[in-house]
Amino acid sequence: MDRLRAIVTDPRTERIIIILIVINAITLGLETSKTAMAEIGGLLWWIDHIILWIFVVELVARIAVHRMAFFKDPWSLFDFFVVIIALLPDTGSLSVLRALRILRVLRLLTVVPSLRRVVAGLIGAMPGMGSIAMLLAIVYYVFAVMGAKLYAETNPELFGDLGLSAYTLFQSMTFDDWSGGIVKPLMEKGNTYSWFFVMTFMVLSAFMVLNLFIGVVVTALDDVNAEIKAAKAVEDPILTELKALRAEVAALREKR
Repeated sequence: MDRLRAIVTDPRTERIIIILIVINAITLGLETSKTAMAEIGGLLWWIDHIILWIFVVELVARIAVHRMAFFKDPWSLFDFFVVIIALLPDTGSLSVLRALRILRVLRLLTVVPSLRRVVAGLIGAMPGMGSIAMLLAIVYYVFAVMGAKLYAETNPELFGDLGLSAYTLFQSMTFDDWSGGIVKPLMEKGNTYSWFFVMTFMVLSAFMVLNLFIGVVVTALDDVNAEIKAAKAVEDPILTELKALRAEVAALREKR
C-alpha cells in the first residue's frame, strides 16, 4: 500500500495524467472531423479507450489509497463523476453521453493547482456575485419597462412589449450594433434623446455592474491565495520536523 501511495502522490504521475488529458482532448476533437475519422478513426477509438482505462486504474488506485477520504474531497468526486459518465454505454436513449465524454478534459481543473485556485475563487465569489446579479436584474427590469413605455408606439419592433424591450437592451449591453441598430432607428422616429436612455443603461449595466463582478472575483481569488499561503506557513514547520525525524531514524538504522 505504501508503494501504491507513493505512485499516486508522485508529481510525475500527475504530469502523466495531465499529458493524457491533453491527448484525449485532441483525439475527441479529431473525432468531430469526418476526414480524420475516415482515415484514422480506428486509431482514435483505441487511443480514447486506452486513456479511459488508464483513468479508471488511476481512480481505483486513489480510492484504494485514500479510502473514505476520497469521497469527502469534492475534487476527487468530480473526477469520479467524469470517469463514470465515460464508462456508461452511449447507445440508444443514452447516446447523448457520447457528447459528454469531452467532460474528461475538465479533469485539468482538478490536477492543475493554478486552475484549482481559479475555480475555488469563482466558487467563493458566488455569494457576492448573486447579490450583484440581483442588482443587475433590477436595473435591467426598470429600464426594460421604461423602454416599453417610452418607445413602444414609435419603435414597436424594438420596444413593442416587455420581452422585445428586454432583448433590445440586452443587445445594447453586449455592444452589438447598439448605435446603428438601436439608437439611430429610435432617433429617426423622432426620439431625439433616446441616445441618452440607451447610453445610461449601457453605463450602468456593462460598465458599472459588470465591473463589480470582476471586483468580487478578484477579491475571492486573493482570499484563496491568502488561505493557501497561510496553510503552507503552518505546514512548513511540521514538514521540517518530519524530515528531521526521518533523518534521525535513518541514522539509527545505519548504526545498527
